[in-house]
Amino acid sequence: MRLNAMQNYAETVRSFALAIPETFNFGKDVVDAQAARHDKPALIWCNSLGEERRFNFSDIRRLTNQLANLLTKKGLKKGDRVIVMLPRIPEWQIALVACMKIGAIPIPCIEMLTAKDVAFRVQHSGAIAAITTAANTHKFDACSSVAIRLSVQDTKDPAWTSLSLSATESSDFECAVLTAEEPALLFYTSGSSGQPKGVLHSTRGIYSWRLSAAWWQTLVEDDIKWCTADTGWAKAGTGILFGPWSQGSCVFFYDGKFDPRERLRLLAQYRITVFCAPATEFRHLVNESVDTYDLSALRLSVSAGETVNPEIVHQWQACSGSSLLDGYGQTETLMTVLNYPCLPVKAGSMGQPIPGTHFEILSEENTLLGPNQVGHLVMRLPNPQFMLGYWNDPVRTRQNIRSIHGVDYWLTGDLASRDLEGYLFYAGRSDDMISSAGYRIGPTEVENALIEHPAVTESAVVASPDPERGEIVKAFVVLHPSFAPSEELVKALQQHVQRHTAPYKYPRQIEFVASLPKNPSGKIMRRVLRDQEFNQKNIGSHS
Repeated sequence: MRLNAMQNYAETVRSFALAIPETFNFGKDVVDAQAARHDKPALIWCNSLGEERRFNFSDIRRLTNQLANLLTKKGLKKGDRVIVMLPRIPEWQIALVACMKIGAIPIPCIEMLTAKDVAFRVQHSGAIAAITTAANTHKFDACSSVAIRLSVQDTKDPAWTSLSLSATESSDFECAVLTAEEPALLFYTSGSSGQPKGVLHSTRGIYSWRLSAAWWQTLVEDDIKWCTADTGWAKAGTGILFGPWSQGSCVFFYDGKFDPRERLRLLAQYRITVFCAPATEFRHLVNESVDTYDLSALRLSVSAGETVNPEIVHQWQACSGSSLLDGYGQTETLMTVLNYPCLPVKAGSMGQPIPGTHFEILSEENTLLGPNQVGHLVMRLPNPQFMLGYWNDPVRTRQNIRSIHGVDYWLTGDLASRDLEGYLFYAGRSDDMISSAGYRIGPTEVENALIEHPAVTESAVVASPDPERGEIVKAFVVLHPSFAPSEELVKALQQHVQRHTAPYKYPRQIEFVASLPKNPSGKIMRRVLRDQEFNQKNIGSHS
């Protein structure tokens, strides 16, 4: 069984080549086409208050056309950038698809961003439009370049237009023609040094992201897919919008805080068939009385963003009756290494590359390594899922590409090994990024916030292993001589960081130290502190 499955997979990988169309507009070629071909449920939404809304593909077609017409009247055009900062509500999907119908470039953002975070993204991207909630409009007060402002709720602010898709807006719209290499979507991701990076994706990328939906999640039209990712992350794009709708699947969308019992109740009530959540959620779910909920509709569970411990995989499968398949991806590439229902799963492995994608293991000397050797995980280019590049930063893009014997490879920033059967095993980060409960956090952002507090002379922020979140943010702080270490000061610094950057980035642990390790040129060596954390706790690294 294993040999046949491996042979079939290997043959598929060798012969597979995704046929990218010359032109592609997700709004026209997926949403509108699905409505015309087989109109069916596209979106089921509910929230913690018990409110519910349901949409067929024809409803999404009509609403996105109306919003596209409204945005066009206000002056939005092809190539313009649009900040879309919305919670888990149907307007999120509607806004993204409407922008794409115009050929504008949406920038999904989580609501937790501060005004400072928003201002950076607006300035860096040159965004001229924003779509958000009434509660978040104040975060754009300093963004004078944002001329088009839509609030999805009524607002008294005269600078903002309350979004009302009334019958006055036409339900017909002529979608922009977009070639395969034209920009379509811009994500921001934390950097290990400096400010967040803008990751620009093409229409080619949007089209190719259906691969993980088809191969990993094996989605079909009868499925109801629930992905719990927040709306600003690339995982939300592939898991809540582009992947499932490309397969004709219905999406379940829940707006409410995480509660393990409520998760299980909703899985049962809405007969979810494919469930995607970070490892942190599964660690809580397996501690509940899962067998008291009817999960008979659930045929598959998947997870990405951080490694799922093998014991959690076994516990979830035992109590839910569905397989739990881990996956690996990046904002720059989306899901590229996966465990598949058609293949045996090896404990601790990220899985195998998705068809059409090829990985190698690279040494420090830029030579390709053989089986069971740890090195840099690199992806062969060109690749249909790969980004166009970092926004307005070709130098940084090129810095992460290596050429070996005339072939370009993308440096993922991760260390890995590959066994004789081609399974990849994660071995840690080659940079200083922190992966906590599915969130990618750059240490410099936290350090910049800390240094603004008068008590802090220097700081270094690293990942520290945590049994629940995989990794947490830990700060090593050198205090100004006029301040003394205390629990009160720890809390004050944590609150300070929460006020000055997105709250999820705050250091959950702070250790006061006399000095920080530095190299001869005076640069802080975060790696020394990170290795110290992992060696002390001896529980390994998480991806």
